[in-house]
Amino acid sequence: MPKRRTNRKRDYQRSDRLNELLREVLAQELERISDAELGLVSISSVQVDNELTKAKVYLSSLEEEDQLVQKVSRHKGKLRKAIGDQARIRRVPELEFFLDPSISAGTRIDEILADIHAAEESNHHDANDN
Repeated sequence: MPKRRTNRKRDYQRSDRLNELLREVLAQELERISDAELGLVSISSVQVDNELTKAKVYLSSLEEEDQLVQKVSRHKGKLRKAIGDQARIRRVPELEFFLDPSISAGTRIDEILADIHAAEESNHHDANDN
């Protein structure tokens, strides 16, 4: 019996292309929004679910991130409209905003490495003193 062909590979590529397209559209639209409270915000990535109904948007900023998600969420309607205008998709996905966990994880790794380096330096100095 011959193997049944599936479009799995093509579906995967489509979602990747859609993720990148949404990231670009959202980044461009965020640049246009004149909200001093937003500051410098970057869209690190976008992940659309399999049904293409929801999109997780990961944000990062060099400034205070405490209320970043709430500040960007205020512009959700304008961002969805930009997607509808610029992307040729049937349904504009619902947007959910999150802080990018990789930024804080990277910072934490840097802190751990700095602590290890400091401990090694301290041990090296102690060994030379004896």
